[in-house]
Amino acid sequence: QVQLVESGGGLVQAGGSLRLSCAASGSIFSINDMGWYRQAPGNQRELVAAVTSGGITNYADSVKGRFTISRDNAKNTVYLQMNSLKPEDTAVYYCNVIGPLGSPTQSWGQGTQVTVSS
Repeated sequence: QVQLVESGGGLVQAGGSLRLSCAASGSIFSINDMGWYRQAPGNQRELVAAVTSGGITNYADSVKGRFTISRDNAKNTVYLQMNSLKPEDTAVYYCNVIGPLGSPTQSWGQGTQVTVSS
């Protein structure tokens, strides 16, 4: 089991930026695909960005061109740089390990709240 601890959220005005971090325990970090998810009130949790163990990235259409996912395997950490934030980006953001079938595989951490004011 991998423990995940997200941080870096906060309150920001529309057009602003935030950088989220996710620290993962365990030596398996470097061999796993990782993803950032978000859940807004009343909505299902959705995958917004993913990075493979080899560094290939993929994004949801809603964040493409604005968000950048990256990872530092030496630090067991995955990041999400969020630029040009919009009020609709407001949500709790979580990270997780992405399994072979594309689904998250670990217990969810506490997440980090991102609030974008208009």
